[in-house]
Amino acid sequence: MKYVEIVAEASSTQTLIGVADKVRALDVRFGPIGDDGMRQARLLLRDDRVQETLDLAQTLLGAQAQARVIVLPVEAVVPKPELEEEEAEDKAPELRETLLSNVERNCRLDRDVVGLIFLSALVATIGLIEDSPAVVIGAMVIAPLLGPNLALSLGTALGELKLVRQSARTLLVGVLISLAVSIGVGLLWPSSFAGSHELGARTLVGMDSVALALASGAAAALSLTTGLSSVLVGVMVAVALLPPAAAVGLMVGSAHWQDAVGAALLLAVNIVCINLAAKLVFLAKGIHPRKGVEAERARKVTIVYVIGWLITLACLMLAIYAKQVYLSG
Repeated sequence: MKYVEIVAEASSTQTLIGVADKVRALDVRFGPIGDDGMRQARLLLRDDRVQETLDLAQTLLGAQAQARVIVLPVEAVVPKPELEEEEAEDKAPELRETLLSNVERNCRLDRDVVGLIFLSALVATIGLIEDSPAVVIGAMVIAPLLGPNLALSLGTALGELKLVRQSARTLLVGVLISLAVSIGVGLLWPSSFAGSHELGARTLVGMDSVALALASGAAAALSLTTGLSSVLVGVMVAVALLPPAAAVGLMVGSAHWQDAVGAALLLAVNIVCINLAAKLVFLAKGIHPRKGVEAERARKVTIVYVIGWLITLACLMLAIYAKQVYLSG
């Protein structure tokens, strides 16, 4: 449950009562009228009613420059809600505004993030060279590149072009840093990589890799929309981006070109499938902008986005098939 606190002009009291009735608020309280003519209303709502309430409030009170809407968590309610209400809450997706806040925080590009990507790439690279599953998994769990991928998908779903540009830039910089670190290590490391099973596994890509990446991308998006952040740890391990990126750099640095192609295909498949699956999940969950103009823009961006990823995935699958035929011949 949530408390939605609305501060609006006192003349909007009847409008807010109508909103409370429409969304079936469990409790409504109005505060006194302030010296500035504003009045506070507080609505107790089930989670599945909060997004509708925010949309209605923004539509009806959008012309009021001083109006504010604040969402507050509720730790417990006595008496306990009925079972059907609890089930409805379990199915309620995260608020659009909450999703945006979460992904914006995870796709920013600053010195701390650059440092985290650098260190994660170094950890992944050393783990691959030393053939240490524990070290590689450690780099997977750090997963600094998963956030920008989810932000890219959500940005297109909501027509937030600024978020799309920011997440794409962060993702590109992250991949380039990972490649630079691993290429440097590949050029300087004095030992052979031939005995590393962890590294060898990141140079192999097949149709099963496509299925795994699609499933993991969908799971990541579902964990984001349902608020089950604990699921993300499994997703980070299942479809990690840093180990294949590090494998590409190591193979390029040591001039193992055929293995570098395999690792690059795996990296590309993971990126494409995460974005495509996440986008389809956001569509299925009905995540879209509130305003008509923004919704139309998001619809156009979504069409281009999905078609682009589908074409890219088809090309990658053809490349995987061609590589398998070449190796078998």
